Amino acid sequence: MTTFFVTGGSGFLGNRLIRLLRSRGDVVYALARSDAAADAISEAGAEPVRGALEEPAVLRDGMRGADVVVHAAARTEDWGRPAEFERVNVEGTKNVLWAMQRAGVERLVHVTPATVLADGRPVVAADETRPLPAKPLGWYHRSKRDAELAVLGAEGLEPVVVRPAPVWGPADPTWLPRFREGVRTGRFKWVGSGRHRISTTHVANAAHGLALAADRGRGGEVYFVTDGEPVEFRRFVSRYLRTIGVTIPERTISPRGARLVTTAGEGFWSMLAAKRPPPVTRSMFAVIGGECTVRDAKARSELGYEPVVDYDAGMQELERKRRNRVPK
Repeated sequence: MTTFFVTGGSGFLGNRLIRLLRSRGDVVYALARSDAAADAISEAGAEPVRGALEEPAVLRDGMRGADVVVHAAARTEDWGRPAEFERVNVEGTKNVLWAMQRAGVERLVHVTPATVLADGRPVVAADETRPLPAKPLGWYHRSKRDAELAVLGAEGLEPVVVRPAPVWGPADPTWLPRFREGVRTGRFKWVGSGRHRISTTHVANAAHGLALAADRGRGGEVYFVTDGEPVEFRRFVSRYLRTIGVTIPERTISPRGARLVTTAGEGFWSMLAAKRPPPVTRSMFAVIGGECTVRDAKARSELGYEPVVDYDAGMQELERKRRNRVPK
């Protein structure tokens, strides 16, 4: 039995991880910054610790006695003030590191999106030896790169980084709502044909990879975890949205046009200090704009990782849920 302290435990991936850890008999404490977060954590079977990433002393006290810290909390929106991404994703991570050093916890599993590698050029079958880019696309990816560098450079700790490809599955609060809103507002367009390939990671596979990294990961190492073979972006999004009854129109935009819209849009929206995102952000372009595929051979060989949910089986589960949903 292992004792875990989890940040981001009320989120999509963190909550799935808590349920997995509890199912195998581990003890889990999880950071909760609100009543709603505490309720979600309790429902998943963990003990909530009230506080936030901005409170290092709370983190330190909550971690005391833990064997492993899993840091999954982050600001994940694709639009916002750069200072906010820095405060939550970078400074918040440094607070976690500070707290661990003072609570006497050495083992850390840190989550970074695989799309952190995207810098506007195709990412094709990348492995963990590929250097992090000097300028990742968007403030979210830049802040997550800087957070990962802080983690891997921390003294006196045993950090392990897990990089899932875009995470999807039941109750997805990120990609599915973004694509659905894009269709609803008429903003969604395929970049080129939309037939570039991407790697994906079902939320159950991502949680499984985190648990294995906690158990078996080598300190200072990075591991990609995916569903296996990459999929065509157009087919993935079309099938994913059909599980909620949404059909994507055939509108397209050229890759060059999309890059121009992205650059000009972000600049104009920043001048206006707009809270709503522009039609396309650089962070979103990391997924919709071109190939981003990674290899998880290292996780398979060193961690014993194998997907627990097959890509087709995961989609079929969502399709069944839609068919069985009772009409209102």
